[in-house]
Amino acid sequence: MRIIPAIDIIEGKCVRLTKGDYNTKKIYNENPLEVAKEFEDAGIEYLHVVDLDGAKASKIINHKVLEQIASKTNLKIDFGGGLKADKDLEIAFNSGANQITGGSIAVKNPEVFESWISKFGSKKIILGADFYPDTTGGKIATNGWQEESSLQLIPFINDYQSKGIQYVICTDISKDGMLQGPSFKIYEEILKESVAIEEPRIKLIASGGISTFDELPKLAELGCEGVIIGKAIYENKISLKQLENFIIG
Repeated sequence: MRIIPAIDIIEGKCVRLTKGDYNTKKIYNENPLEVAKEFEDAGIEYLHVVDLDGAKASKIINHKVLEQIASKTNLKIDFGGGLKADKDLEIAFNSGANQITGGSIAVKNPEVFESWISKFGSKKIILGADFYPDTTGGKIATNGWQEESSLQLIPFINDYQSKGIQYVICTDISKDGMLQGPSFKIYEEILKESVAIEEPRIKLIASGGISTFDELPKLAELGCEGVIIGKAIYENKISLKQLENFIIG
């Protein structure tokens, strides 16, 4: 299972939010490149970068930070936040992103998102499935988690799987930044449902709520392809040494 630390950016700084609420912003480092280099020094190969300014503006904003990290490290970066048009993707890929994540666009303009899958290939495009849990499994959220759609989580993922999507980042918003553990049960259900659909198999990336190192082997056992870790690293709940040993082991 791939370990993918998260760097969320507001005004060029490395920050974390709680449940996607911009009013909870906490700045962890003025220089995201320093943070990225620390991850790389610990043997980490992957990075999840979210342009929170872009998510609000519905267009790419912090591509200069992406370019700096991509040009000065060897990290493989997936980049998301406000990507709405082909021009945004061109800027992201030209700035060094290996993959991009589309969430709101996949809900609000599926024709454009599907065209990206065709144009760039399923290895370059990640489906962002951010959801608010409810009695029916969860409703997909959009626009930097400010809005809730009527789409159900698992049918949403299954529909895009049938259209060629392989990589899915699934975030339980209620757990994001809470350090209360991830949504094991929902991830298990997603993976179980995806098996019933024709190839390609879903590469599910767990996100939201990671709080202790012991949760990582459990997610790997479930079949998650990757896990995004944010606040648990920044709040020293999980050490870079633990992650380094997990990767080596």
